[in-house]
Amino acid sequence: MIYLDYSATTPVSYDVLESYNKATKDYMGNANSIHSLGVKSKVLLNSATKQICELLSINEDELIYTSGATESNNMALKGVALAYQNRGKNIVVSKLEHPSIYKICEFLETQGFEITYVDNDSDGLIDFEDLRNKVRSDTILVSICAVNSEVGIRQPLKTLRQIIKKENVDTIFHSDITQAIGKVPVNLHDVDMASMSGHKIFGPKGIGFLYKNSKVRLIPLIHGSGKFNDLRSGTPPLPLIVALSKAIRIALKDIESKEVSVKKLNDRICDNLSKYEGIILNKTKYSIPHILNISLSNIRPETFIHAMEEEEIYLSTNTACASGDLSTSVMALFNDKDRATSSIRISLSYVTTNEEVSKFLSIFKTKYEELNNLKSKEN
Repeated sequence: MIYLDYSATTPVSYDVLESYNKATKDYMGNANSIHSLGVKSKVLLNSATKQICELLSINEDELIYTSGATESNNMALKGVALAYQNRGKNIVVSKLEHPSIYKICEFLETQGFEITYVDNDSDGLIDFEDLRNKVRSDTILVSICAVNSEVGIRQPLKTLRQIIKKENVDTIFHSDITQAIGKVPVNLHDVDMASMSGHKIFGPKGIGFLYKNSKVRLIPLIHGSGKFNDLRSGTPPLPLIVALSKAIRIALKDIESKEVSVKKLNDRICDNLSKYEGIILNKTKYSIPHILNISLSNIRPETFIHAMEEEEIYLSTNTACASGDLSTSVMALFNDKDRATSSIRISLSYVTTNEEVSKFLSIFKTKYEELNNLKSKEN
């Protein structure tokens, strides 16, 4: 098997799974309980939280555990909207966001909020001047992802924050960093809030976090006892939190050298695929090497993906959570519907090998030629 869909999800690493299993086996107590088993679990919970916060250079009271980035995004956008609606009802988002952001925005519009979409330039970067114009006195929130999930465009969060705060110092800046963390360096102090999912960095599914600057107020979406965290009540999922802590530690280790190795693989694939007359590379100079989006002429993306799957090579069309067959990100970048409806995402990891890429390129050539010949006979 050759897995090239790491941006959709990653397998749980052995070390992370070991941490999860140990916490499950040896720490059965509810960390909210006051007896010795609960206290033992609470000590481990605090230790895991401390490690995450030290790795990310944030305070422990700024970390909220969630089930993943979708919940974190909901908590961030809805929580801010409810908490600051008396200040204003304008929210600014980019055209390169994960589908979960747009679904939340659609809901908020039904509640009387105004969603404004900021433009990007031809390379995918947020248009700085347009952002200046879109941030108003009644703009309570700006949400722009750190790395786009379909085309891999990386945004300059620090610069964006400076622009936002200059136009309105009270505007809160949120970023979905799911596709950035563990791939490229991220400084959480460049934003006021940040969302992520553990299963993108070789951690288990069902755990993630929302970073929230201590100055930001949120109205909780989940109400309960609030003993562990009043913004997300419930029993702390200790094994998942311990596993997330281990996954983050591993993901951030040697991150620069990992990125270099992935770039070499990406360059190799691009050099090969650029020779095909019917293939377009949907990338810009700001695309991170872990995500490579291509468009195929005359071949339906799902047909090609299933053809590759026959050889146990796994790719995807745009983002795994998108509905429909049009890549909104490719459309936002290139304004070409044919290009946006024929795109495939190849996502790499530092665990991807040269041997896997060689086999992928060989089978890609075979399948591409077969399907092209079949299409020619049909015509």
